[in-house]
Amino acid sequence: MSDIFHEVDEEVRRERLQKLWDRYGTYLIVAAVLFVAGIGAWRGYEWWENKKAAEAGAAFEAAVTLSDAGKHAEAEAAFGKLAVQSTAGYRALARLREAAAISQRDPKEAVKAYDDIAASSALDQSMRDLAALRAGFILVDTAPFDELRRRLEPLAEPGRTFRHSARELLAMSAWRAGDMTAAKRFIDIIAVDAETPQGTRSRIDVLSALIAAGGKS
Repeated sequence: MSDIFHEVDEEVRRERLQKLWDRYGTYLIVAAVLFVAGIGAWRGYEWWENKKAAEAGAAFEAAVTLSDAGKHAEAEAAFGKLAVQSTAGYRALARLREAAAISQRDPKEAVKAYDDIAASSALDQSMRDLAALRAGFILVDTAPFDELRRRLEPLAEPGRTFRHSARELLAMSAWRAGDMTAAKRFIDIIAVDAETPQGTRSRIDVLSALIAAGGKS
């Protein structure tokens, strides 16, 4: 007797499943197809992105090789192309290297290129600070101290990535301008920062000795 009830239950379940399939089967098939297609599209996108990254990396290395070989005009052109056409990460690096290549022929134009990078809200703060610092390196021997202070003092604040180099440039610029009070202030900031690199400390010790001896270039 129990076998009869079991067969009836099985039949009822089959009928219910058939009704569910008749009602929703098409949707289930479409969902399955979309799921498989989505996975395929994602894999294709990943392959394409990896391919573009590999090509960008190779092009960047080729441009670096040109720069290292002293072919600055060719390197400038190569980095300029990457700055426009490459992937996002390499575009930012290419802009910095393009500005460095420009500095070999026209320091003023290079400063402008670095300033454009430093002002770009599309880049993270560290990249923008690096551009501002490199402009400072170009200007430290020629620009008035007030200009260097305007450009670099924000970078010298605690917590900024390139604060040590910015402070060193500011101390050097103040010394060259004859502003010993400002020079000593930045020297003291460098001295008390426990994270100041040893190389920076060594160079600042030399500057400190020159100031103490009353020397000035």
